[in-house]
Amino acid sequence: MLSPLPSSSTSGTRYPLHRYVFYTQLSHAHRTFVSNISHLVEPANYAQASQDPKWLAAMSSEIKALEDNRTWSLVPLPLGHRPIGCKWVYKIKYHSDGTIVRYKARLVAKGFTQREGIDYKETFAPVAKLITVRCLLSIAAVHDWPLHQMDVQNAFLHGDLLEEVYMLPPLGYCRPGEQMVCRLHKSLYGLKQASRTWFRRFSSAIKTLVSNNLEPITRNSNLKQFLNGCFRIKDLGLLKYFLGVEAARSKDGISICQRKYTLDILEEAGLLGVKPTKVPMEPELVLTTTGSDALKEPAQY
Repeated sequence: MLSPLPSSSTSGTRYPLHRYVFYTQLSHAHRTFVSNISHLVEPANYAQASQDPKWLAAMSSEIKALEDNRTWSLVPLPLGHRPIGCKWVYKIKYHSDGTIVRYKARLVAKGFTQREGIDYKETFAPVAKLITVRCLLSIAAVHDWPLHQMDVQNAFLHGDLLEEVYMLPPLGYCRPGEQMVCRLHKSLYGLKQASRTWFRRFSSAIKTLVSNNLEPITRNSNLKQFLNGCFRIKDLGLLKYFLGVEAARSKDGISICQRKYTLDILEEAGLLGVKPTKVPMEPELVLTTTGSDALKEPAQY
């Protein structure tokens, strides 16, 4: 059961959110799932995460995975090269019932500081848009196909980096006073070429499975075993929460929404208790030109 939300008289909020967001139309199982994923808040930066033993363990696990994968080697910065920065990003992974799979700390390179022709060359890779995901869900609903979700562990690290890229060590990694940088050997999240190297690795693996015999790819267990053998995946069960989108399935079809994503944005901006409105400005507002601009003749073309 979801715990009752405080009334406006006790919370001091003029426009409490529970007046506008309802969960009565959801099944008991999905209400439990929504409650679980909304209960915890992920750290916004390293300073916050370093105060929690669970996130410290997650960062240590990520560093170990990066080292085991030989993602980089520590070297002095060569003359004429400029290192890029990096940061930690934190995410909680959930099972389809809302229980926690793991606390995930991901090291992300600051690819916006890379220089074209020096730190990267080709960057193009196919990207699935939300409209493509909606189309796939529609087809699955019509044909009553099962939808399963899998999480590739350190997906981008499966791609070999061809360019010579140097990165500053992550916070908490090197001892104070050490003047070393990370020479990257594997594609890291955040690099401009990361998506391209991952797609090259993933597509080459998939091509070895596809043939005239469709049986291996039509059976879920075989496909999952194959992918796990190639990339080490986590089986998250039936689709529930994907890239900030909640998916609820019933006999009537599949319903998707971005409730948690929207509420997280409102909370970050400090706007959870403001007055709701359908549009971000007065609907009857008429914009007019005033002052000297109103006296100017229209431009002639």
